[in-house]
Amino acid sequence: MTAYIIVDTKIENPDEYEEYKKLAKPIAEKHGGRYIARGGEMEVLEADLWTPTRIVIVEFPDMESAKRFAHSEEYAPVKLIRRSNAQCTLAILEGF
Repeated sequence: MTAYIIVDTKIENPDEYEEYKKLAKPIAEKHGGRYIARGGEMEVLEADLWTPTRIVIVEFPDMESAKRFAHSEEYAPVKLIRRSNAQCTLAILEGF
């Protein structure tokens, strides 16, 4: 069953964050990930619980693939770049 990593990102250091984007994408793809949204135009229609900033959605073949990517040794140093240059909320959601 398909799974999605959904990240809301408030970028604090755009120049440094570009390095994260460059490094994260091929690692996600190695784990079967496919970016389907990456910070494009967004219109928030309701925000009772959450006001998103910049949404990234990466589709994976299944939950295990998404988890393997998120917890991989290869991604760990890249994740530190993200965490040092942005505030994020990240969730893995099972699809259909």
